[in-house]
Amino acid sequence: MFQLLAVCPMGLEAVVAKEIQDLGYETQVENGRIFFEGDESAIVKCNLWLRTADRVKIVVGRFNATTFEQLFEQTKSLPWETIIDKDGSFPVQGKSVKSTLYSVPDCQAITKKAIVERLKYAYQESGWLNETGAKFPVEVSILKDNVLLTIDTSGSGLNKRGYRLAQGEAPIKETLAASLIKLANWTGQTPLIDPFCGSGTIAIEACLIAQNIAPGFNREFVSEAWHIIPEDLYEKLRNEADQQADYDKEVEVYAYDIDPDMIEIAKRNAAEVGLSDIIQFEVKDVNTLTIHREEPMALIGNPPYGERIGDREEVETMYRYIGKLMAQHPLLSTYILTSNKEFEFLANRKATKRRKLFNGYIECNYYQYWGKKPQY
Repeated sequence: MFQLLAVCPMGLEAVVAKEIQDLGYETQVENGRIFFEGDESAIVKCNLWLRTADRVKIVVGRFNATTFEQLFEQTKSLPWETIIDKDGSFPVQGKSVKSTLYSVPDCQAITKKAIVERLKYAYQESGWLNETGAKFPVEVSILKDNVLLTIDTSGSGLNKRGYRLAQGEAPIKETLAASLIKLANWTGQTPLIDPFCGSGTIAIEACLIAQNIAPGFNREFVSEAWHIIPEDLYEKLRNEADQQADYDKEVEVYAYDIDPDMIEIAKRNAAEVGLSDIIQFEVKDVNTLTIHREEPMALIGNPPYGERIGDREEVETMYRYIGKLMAQHPLLSTYILTSNKEFEFLANRKATKRRKLFNGYIECNYYQYWGKKPQY
């Protein structure tokens, strides 16, 4: 069994923990970190299925250190050889926050040296380790003198789903888009509108959720080449994921953007993941958006925030219009991510729930307005 760790942006811990629990593992939550225990298949399953986490890592060790000697000796005492192959390549990344050992380059160098010593001893090597084999990305992360040593099993971040061929200037990360949908509890039972679709990320992630398509189905992971992962395990669990997908489920998703170029990009991205027949794309200004049906619907959007001076007026008009839509359609549930603190005032309505989230480095609020339940 391994001690595993899923990392995520602040504010999304509960969403990621719920995903891990749904896969059958018990979780412990810290800021931006969800710890759980699992075997090799847990590593593969989580890489294939987690929609909202950034990466899945193996925790090799955790201890306190305030001197370089403590860091070296305690790192060296850990069983690195149980994971890293004899010819494995193990680059070391580092970060240090509010700690006595604040020099990241020094911490990286010492960690590297300690692992080298340990592996040379374990594999009875006297000279250099050749490091020509599979890659095991190590991270030494020190927070308030507590050292966490991990090996990344994902490779490129889990937001890289393999469908984004092109994007606009400020695309929303796939993992954050999936989180917005999860927080809205949207599962495909009602129509969904994204009036600011950009390169199509929210609409695409929504379809993947509704049809139960594994987000990691179409990409590779660094741990696929490791000896500790049985050779056909990724293949086997990919096939299982394929069986679990409900490709025939009917889903109603509308994706609009004012920019015709963005709609073309979004269409290409959706085609890459086989969803171009499902998502209905259209060039449309949000201020002309009309809804002709009185039934439960969801509107999920990541609109422009109006942080550039020239955009402010335009954005405020947009927010006011969303408020009007909500007033006209009581069954519409609306979910808006923005850094604009005036949103509730402009929409003329207090949110049912607000949640602080980060879009990259921008602090935002996710304003959640629940529609009325229909009276049948």
